[in-house]
Amino acid sequence: MAKVVVFGVTGYAGSRIGAELVSRGHEVVGVARHAKGVDGRIQVLTGSIHDAAFVADAVKGAQQIVVALRAEPGEEGEPKLIDALPLLTQLSIENGARLSFVGGAGSLKVAEGGPALVESADFPDAYKGEALSHQAILGALRESDAGLDWFYVSPAPAFGSWNPGERTGSFRVGGDVLLPGAETVSGDDYAIAYVDEIEAGVHRRERIGVAY
Repeated sequence: MAKVVVFGVTGYAGSRIGAELVSRGHEVVGVARHAKGVDGRIQVLTGSIHDAAFVADAVKGAQQIVVALRAEPGEEGEPKLIDALPLLTQLSIENGARLSFVGGAGSLKVAEGGPALVESADFPDAYKGEALSHQAILGALRESDAGLDWFYVSPAPAFGSWNPGERTGSFRVGGDVLLPGAETVSGDDYAIAYVDEIEAGVHRRERIGVAY
């Protein structure tokens, strides 16, 4: 059993990852700005990932730190998620914790050696800012201190609360290239794949993709 801190535990992906973790017997601390509707088996803390003292206290004793937050600011004037990465890196190394991110599909390559999905002509403008900010986080992780153990999980393109799908327990796991025919994956199956990686730890300092 691991102690896992989930930032963004009230969100679409974060809530499902938290529920999957507690169902497998892990100790989960969920962090959110407003702790409403959180699974009763999860210890809840309210605060911001940009509050250094709060974050340092929240992750004490954790073996896994999960970040399931938007990459772009939620409100005007707020920092971007990437601005929290130096602190998260430092605290992860100090605590011997593995750091992971719920990522986006936009940074997946459309083909081996090809451009990223976000760079394709038909990528929706409405999602481009978020996709580019998540791409920057992935790039920063790849350039991070070699002592940081991290992983980053990109879902299939049609992933979100507007397309929740069903729990099937059956999905494909890939790497940096969009899986052939990949269109979607449910929130529950994404969470299964995510927690599988937390438990198995086979993709050190790598991005994985999850799709049907």
